[in-house]
Amino acid sequence: MTTMDIEEIKKRLKHRFPFLMIDRVLEFEDGQSCTAYKNISAGEIHFMGHFPEQSIFPGVLIIEAMAQTAGIAIYGAFENPDEGLMFFAGMDNVKFKKPVVPGDQLILKTQKIKQKMNFWVFKGEAFVDDKLVASAEFKLATAG
Repeated sequence: MTTMDIEEIKKRLKHRFPFLMIDRVLEFEDGQSCTAYKNISAGEIHFMGHFPEQSIFPGVLIIEAMAQTAGIAIYGAFENPDEGLMFFAGMDNVKFKKPVVPGDQLILKTQKIKQKMNFWVFKGEAFVDDKLVASAEFKLATAG
């Protein structure tokens, strides 16, 4: 499978509205990489309090969206996928280059750097209109 709609995504991730940050998966390789997108809508609850006069999608949610994108790839590595959970274990080299605003489509690309047992390290990048808007290395721990 190279693409995944929202119903397939919900089978892999335990997140639900308003915290599910992935709208569609464009391609993935289990245990290795994933590319997905999130459409940034003016109606999102985050904009009620995050600079309401000038809506900017929170940077921490961009990082969360990257982690969820990596989670799509990690899911296939679980022996019993329905029982697995993923948790943030750390972030390094986080950079925000440009604000993300309503109307943008956030393209999320993640690639596994390394894995040791239930500890995963991924590189993530977020793009809008082919321009890099954020990047990070993040660590995820899996349980289950």
